[in-house]
Amino acid sequence: MLFHVKMTVKLPADMPTATAAKLKADEKELAEQLQRSGTWRHLWRIAGHYANYSVFDVPSVEALHDTLLQLPLFPYMEIEVNGLCRHPSSIHSDDR
Repeated sequence: MLFHVKMTVKLPADMPTATAAKLKADEKELAEQLQRSGTWRHLWRIAGHYANYSVFDVPSVEALHDTLLQLPLFPYMEIEVNGLCRHPSSIHSDDR
């Protein structure tokens, strides 16, 4: 199942710089692993915001939830999720 996910990160202003840097490094490492595995199919920065639009390919809503909970920055995110389905006019055979 494909899901379009908007993630907006809101770190506390008083968070120590070292703590924020560690969270961001851990987040990057996991995001790269999930991309290599095919779970996190697309990742785009939203210009001018500490936010992204992503497409996840997971077997269920529960799997998406569990994946998002693993993200180190999850406690500091506002997340919006939309389920996606193949458009009949799409020319891409890997759209599921």
